[in-house]
Amino acid sequence: MWEEETIKAAVREHYAKLTQGKSCCEPAGCGYGSSADVHLMQIGYSASELGDLPQEAVSMAAGCGNPTALSELRPGEVVLDLGSGGGLDALLAAQRVGPQGRVIGVDMTPEMIERAQESARKANAANVEFRFGEIEDLPLEDASVDVIISNCVINLSPDKEAVFREAFRVLKPGGRMIVSDIVTQDELPKFVRESLAAWAGCVGGALEQEEYLQKIRTAGFVDVEVLQKSAPMGVFPIVSITVRAVKPSITGARMA
Repeated sequence: MWEEETIKAAVREHYAKLTQGKSCCEPAGCGYGSSADVHLMQIGYSASELGDLPQEAVSMAAGCGNPTALSELRPGEVVLDLGSGGGLDALLAAQRVGPQGRVIGVDMTPEMIERAQESARKANAANVEFRFGEIEDLPLEDASVDVIISNCVINLSPDKEAVFREAFRVLKPGGRMIVSDIVTQDELPKFVRESLAAWAGCVGGALEQEEYLQKIRTAGFVDVEVLQKSAPMGVFPIVSITVRAVKPSITGARMA
């Protein structure tokens, strides 16, 4: 199996190329196989949502769900977007939390950060910022955000336990996490697991659904529930799920 840093480097290179329109490979799970607008509406975004955003944010967007729509965001909340990419979900969240709220996007690909920052400027979204960092080691303080969202990103991480631990750490007590991601319904072929292209395509690193949910619980989250689940996708036994989980209001009340 590949070293963690090798996987991260392959993912970073893949998404850097996407910002330049140079990728030769279409991720099977992340949604780059069709035009951005068509794909986004297929996974739950509305035409009105997309129409209010800069085209650059829409054209660079991928994903396997619309976690922002299911997050019940409220004015004034602080939202963290794990793996914010071109900024689509962060910008949508910014509209919902309003000028008194704040949205922080974290991404490990500098080119994606630049694209997202440009889209935020064009959208006049003063309540959004994008930070360079890895989701396994978030550049945020403990208990500093109300809500975490993520869209088809955690499956890219070679250390998902660390991602969920970090998410738990930065959430305020009582905070919630809503993530859309790719999971498996059966064993993936060995050649897929060992393919860096499949990792970058949101397939190679996907976990079986119950294993994925258990890692969230082990990190300390409670009330873990699947809000949405897609039909099987493509030739591999994978589906998209959107999961909601809560950090207990009483810190230390961790539950495996």
